[in-house]
Amino acid sequence: MFWVPLLLTAWAVAGTACARLCLAAVRSAALDRGAGRERPLTLYEAAFLSGGPRRVADLTLVAMARQRRLLLAHTGWATVVDPCARDEMEWSVLGAIGPGGQSRIAPVRAVAAGADPVRSLAGRLVGAGLAVPDGSRSVAAGVRRVRLAAAAVCVLAGVALALPVPVELPRHLIALWFALPLTLTLSCLAIARMEVHPYPHWASPAGQRLLGALARQAGGGGRGDERAFLVSVAVRGVHAVGEPDLRAAFADREEHVGGRPQSARSAPPPYGHRPPGGHRPPHGRREGDAGSAGQAG
Repeated sequence: MFWVPLLLTAWAVAGTACARLCLAAVRSAALDRGAGRERPLTLYEAAFLSGGPRRVADLTLVAMARQRRLLLAHTGWATVVDPCARDEMEWSVLGAIGPGGQSRIAPVRAVAAGADPVRSLAGRLVGAGLAVPDGSRSVAAGVRRVRLAAAAVCVLAGVALALPVPVELPRHLIALWFALPLTLTLSCLAIARMEVHPYPHWASPAGQRLLGALARQAGGGGRGDERAFLVSVAVRGVHAVGEPDLRAAFADREEHVGGRPQSARSAPPPYGHRPPGGHRPPHGRREGDAGSAGQAG
């Protein structure tokens, strides 16, 4: 009868995971009902709802590079050109780079993602009903727990079938008992996929609707529309953008010598670099300046 405690454990694991997923779905629906009047999202808000704090840091770095105020080298280094920030997000990035004006991009992203401005942004979005309050209580986290529970039930069933059992108890009967909690988890996953797929990691249903509206609005811009490019970075991420230099800058390669980036003679110019003798914009205005990334279109 050693298989009975294993069966009880399987039921406990499956039942707990499914109950937590149901509670997460109920909370998500309550957020949708409690969301206030829909409004346009800023780029920072869209970045957080799409990819969380790290996406906000990525967007800030890319926006500063597009405005020629930050150089992003393909080797994974960031160099400050203009130390004047236009908002608190940019201040956090400059502070993460440090007084030396140069740093690896990976630690800058990590520090900027955990800065106070990003936490304040998250609090505002949660208060407005556009973001999930806690990532560990989201529907996506609940789905992951149910998947793990299904795998755990299978493992426990395998262990139970490997143990010696009385002759009068057929092994297929034990398998049928374990099939019940497995059916519960698989049914819960099937319902979640039909009802709430794709599973939101950061955005509530109201936030997802605003993200969709922002993406459709940006899709109407021209090929060279600067705001459309930044919206693409905010919603899809840096690696979804079709610019190899930009993707290479965020790849965090270790191609550097002595802790410093390679010389300009052996490496292509950094992303955002202006060739010598090139066209210079009028005084007080930067070529390709899209304005602050936090402003709504």
